[in-house]
Amino acid sequence: MTEPTENGIENMETAPLTSSLASVAESAKAQREIATHSMGVGLEARGIHAWFGQKHVLQDVSLDFWSGTVTALIGPSGCGKSTFIRTLNRMHEFIPGAAMAGDVLLDGVDIYAPGTDVTKIRLKVGMVFQKPNPFPSMTIAENVLAGLKLAQLKIENRDDLMQECLERAGLWSEVKDRLDAYGGSLSGGQQQRLCIARALAVRPEVLLMDEPCSALDPGSTLKIEETISHLSTSMTIIIVTHNMQQAARVSDYTAFFLSDDGPGAMIEVGPTDQIFSRPKDNRTENYVTGRFG
Repeated sequence: MTEPTENGIENMETAPLTSSLASVAESAKAQREIATHSMGVGLEARGIHAWFGQKHVLQDVSLDFWSGTVTALIGPSGCGKSTFIRTLNRMHEFIPGAAMAGDVLLDGVDIYAPGTDVTKIRLKVGMVFQKPNPFPSMTIAENVLAGLKLAQLKIENRDDLMQECLERAGLWSEVKDRLDAYGGSLSGGQQQRLCIARALAVRPEVLLMDEPCSALDPGSTLKIEETISHLSTSMTIIIVTHNMQQAARVSDYTAFFLSDDGPGAMIEVGPTDQIFSRPKDNRTENYVTGRFG
């Protein structure tokens, strides 16, 4: 993870914040073993800009995402967080009139290089959306393996893979006796974990999550957070969230985005406990302490 000073943020002394968020982040850090940098950078964004037609919505964002870590993207609505993660697996270009500039490197290779197979990129960089979207006409079992079918991937022991993915998504014990039921018969939180299991079946290196708990109750949110913590030991996870407590609980690093009457930009990035206790930018402090946003 690029340190904040490498992103043009000046070092300046700030008094520690008396915030419960800082305590949550410190406690979560103590309980979670952060992967070492020896695992390498899983994903790199360099100078990302994004447009919708003539509107410049994201300006010059550079971030490193280390394998085995969770990075939370926080900031007010409309500051470019969701747009940014959609550039990380080339979903931004699906939108009519959308354009981007900059480089996104996966294992050192630019995913926007000419001739790149976009389908293969999206297998390596999976996505879980804000609203659960299981395929309604497919059973639970079929939903998990749907990505393999769409990508025309052949694999032995499909039943074993299905069970593994449901276990990793924290759902197996709840559905193992009704795998032939339709995915739409599950609760909202279960549907979201089913979507996570579906994303895992194609063995992604990176999992993007765009406000995955915003429509869920607290109990379901807790299960999703437990799933994130479990998955982060073996992959890179990037989560957009408006829930500051969630960012403090699940992430190793936090990046704060803001739009000040112009394109959205990353204001500050650092270890989560630092962002919530000693941010280096006053705008970050004002946001995490609830003074705006």
